[in-house]
Amino acid sequence: MSSLTYDLTLAGLSVGSAAALTGIGLIVTYRATGVLNFAHGAIAMVCAFVLRQCVVEWGWPLWAGATLTLLVLAPGLGVVLERFVFRPLSVLGSDPAQTLVASIGVFVLLVGGAALVWGQGARDDAPELVSADPWGQLAVVLVLAGGVGAVIRWTRFGRELRAVVDDRQLAVLGGIDADRVAAAGWAFGSFTAGLTGVLLAPFVRLDPYGLPLLVMEVVAVAVAARMRGLPVAVLVALGIGVAQSQLTRLHPSGWGEPLLQAVGANLFVVALLVAALVLPRIGTRDALPRTATARVATPPGAWIVAVVLFLLPLGFAGSDLQTSVQVPALGVVLLSLVVVTGRGGQISLGQAAYAGLGALFTALLAAGRFPGLPRLPELAALAVAVVLVAPLGLLTGWPAISRRGLALALATFAVGVGVSRFVFAQPYATSGLSLGRPSGFDGDRAYYVLELALLAAALLATRLLRTGRTGRALAAMRDHEAGASAAGVQVPYLKLLAFVAGAALAALGGGMLGMGLRAFDPGAYDPVRGLLWFAAVVVLGSDSTLGALLAAALLVGLDAGARGGMAAALIGVLAVLVGRFPGGPYEALRTAAVRLRLRRGAVLTPLGERVRERLRPVEQRPARVAVSTGAASRARAGRPSAADTHAAATDGAPHPQEPAPALTARGLKARYGGFTALDGVDLDITPGRVTAIIGPNGAGKSTLFHCLAGTLRPAGGRILLGARDITRLPAHARTRLGIARTFQQLAVFPSLTVAENVHVGAEQGRLPDPAAAERTLRLLTLDGPLRDLPAAALPTGTLRRVELARALAGSPRVLLLDEPAAGLDTAEVTALTRVLKALAADGTALLVVEHDLDLVADLADVVHVMTAGRIVASGPPDHVLDTAWAVAP
Repeated sequence: MSSLTYDLTLAGLSVGSAAALTGIGLIVTYRATGVLNFAHGAIAMVCAFVLRQCVVEWGWPLWAGATLTLLVLAPGLGVVLERFVFRPLSVLGSDPAQTLVASIGVFVLLVGGAALVWGQGARDDAPELVSADPWGQLAVVLVLAGGVGAVIRWTRFGRELRAVVDDRQLAVLGGIDADRVAAAGWAFGSFTAGLTGVLLAPFVRLDPYGLPLLVMEVVAVAVAARMRGLPVAVLVALGIGVAQSQLTRLHPSGWGEPLLQAVGANLFVVALLVAALVLPRIGTRDALPRTATARVATPPGAWIVAVVLFLLPLGFAGSDLQTSVQVPALGVVLLSLVVVTGRGGQISLGQAAYAGLGALFTALLAAGRFPGLPRLPELAALAVAVVLVAPLGLLTGWPAISRRGLALALATFAVGVGVSRFVFAQPYATSGLSLGRPSGFDGDRAYYVLELALLAAALLATRLLRTGRTGRALAAMRDHEAGASAAGVQVPYLKLLAFVAGAALAALGGGMLGMGLRAFDPGAYDPVRGLLWFAAVVVLGSDSTLGALLAAALLVGLDAGARGGMAAALIGVLAVLVGRFPGGPYEALRTAAVRLRLRRGAVLTPLGERVRERLRPVEQRPARVAVSTGAASRARAGRPSAADTHAAATDGAPHPQEPAPALTARGLKARYGGFTALDGVDLDITPGRVTAIIGPNGAGKSTLFHCLAGTLRPAGGRILLGARDITRLPAHARTRLGIARTFQQLAVFPSLTVAENVHVGAEQGRLPDPAAAERTLRLLTLDGPLRDLPAAALPTGTLRRVELARALAGSPRVLLLDEPAAGLDTAEVTALTRVLKALAADGTALLVVEHDLDLVADLADVVHVMTAGRIVASGPPDHVLDTAWAVAP
């Protein structure tokens, strides 16, 4: 081995050792808590700063500073985060998106706090804890990896850790202190983060922004190990480190030189892109429906105040006006997150990349340096840049089709880091660039007026995407993705639309920001700033355009009027508290104000109550009790009586124009690993009849139902709708062909009203017909005041009718019902039975999977009994009843 190769290998082992430490810490934390700690790099940075403060500023011995930093501060910080940030989220039952936001909030808080305490400048005098000899660092990594592996494999704590990872609730029932396990995992993860920081600080820039991002770029080693295998993480880290070091030997000439240099300097970023976009996705436990609540309408007065505040800077001058110029531009950027995250429900950590591309393309077009295009005026350059950047939204939109939660967060973060490193940081793309303002708008006041006009256009575009048919479909996808697909919403298309529209808005805002600053500044669009923007929008109300504008004013105002880092610190504090107010503090304040007004309202005497009831119009009286609980209150809320249901079913039901074709299954097979769930099932669902499937748990009923609905593709066999083979069609395509379904666990859209839920089905179904929604609302007695109530406030029985109404509004030929009577009382079951019989009499083919044999006997025309993945008996209910009672649970 030559001397150069040996030296480069040693240098690569040094870098790989630090990356391996990061991977070990991330994996242990994830295995103990299920949280990918985005704050890992920030903890490393804080520990490095504290060690420097102790040794350099205060003159402590190195051993004393290291002891305080690594054995007290770092583990203590991990325990504090677990106890006061992530344990409350776990107790409150928060969804993974809130946990991710809290983790990003910790990152932002620590970065902002470090900037406040130590300033934003870089330090080059960090103390050296371990010699530059990579063998010492490698020894530390191997000892840690071996020790952790031994603890996990052979100790009681390791067994408890594996139990908590597999099933936390079952582990708690078994007597394991899951909180103690999580605290220990956080303490060790923070210790490795601190060790990584103090090892890296002497050899890289120690600043509040650069070091955290550098550490987080190596998250690829943990992803490559599937967040489980410590040996794999160590080997991947060392291999990438050595390969990155060896690439510095290559010096090609021509166009490939800058590209190879960029790859050689950022091989961990390349690995992150591959791990996030190509490798099988991680975080499957994060793939859960988003929780959603009814959204409180923004008072008109709030918009009046906002307009006045945005017009005030027109009276400013000097530095105040120069600062104000940034607010509308940043507001447009943050509106892109309202579309993608707030309305579409997609996690996007890479919006800063699209904003930066918008500014870069605008500068290149205005300078005449964009390949293949002539020099353009600044305003035209901005418009063309938006058009060019919008399709690049597919870089994050395409992965979003098959990813959610943690996997999507990693993919969008990887894209943002990749654009920052391979575009913004490369001299061949950005050197010598300047960016002027459009002709006639060179002054700050004139340019601010132009920005207000562009902001108004962006607000209009955002409103169009948040209202009407598209807005309802996006909200449905956000609230319950599977339910939206079952309603006919083309979820993949909508995800791409959200990301492309978000990229366009971010590019517009980025170009405006660049022209406002009169320069393209790569630092204004780095990934850390993207995390800050994401956290700010989420904590101030991700589905609120007013919240986005408030976030823009807050970020710009605090950074200009206070010491650097104040805005990040404040946003970080709000983000770590996200579990307390999922809709953001703005939403919490509005809700509290409504409750306060209700509490302070005047109380009428009994005589006054009687007079008010007599004076109130009859049709308005049920509204007061529409959301009450209990059987009597549900009746007042509009539950159908038997007579009303029969009349509505015969008069108001959506009538298909042609006979419904039969849905046929032939030889269906399905397997889960080595378990056979379906073993050659044949089934006919006939128009005008109710077909029921019964059987014990594990018989294959749900698997068969999912195969018919399109949410599971069978391993063998065929599914025919009439003569058409639909075996490979997804759920939304089957819905548009006339196959509607309901869910065993309610799949309604909580943030939409009852009428909006039903309109989603009417707009996306087989025969898009807005009038069908009104007929279906009357059919299930969901009209009247009940129609305008948010679904989040309704009892189970009413929500079952809402879900059924949404399915019927699309005029289905075949209706698949998965345990439709779950959660209903006797009167509601009777009313449901009358509706379903009326639908069958009208020619609809119905399939019911149900455990209630009394309901099956009263409702079904044909009953199939399943066990062990096969249909073992079929026929009229009275003929198979004895068999059903024999196999039912």
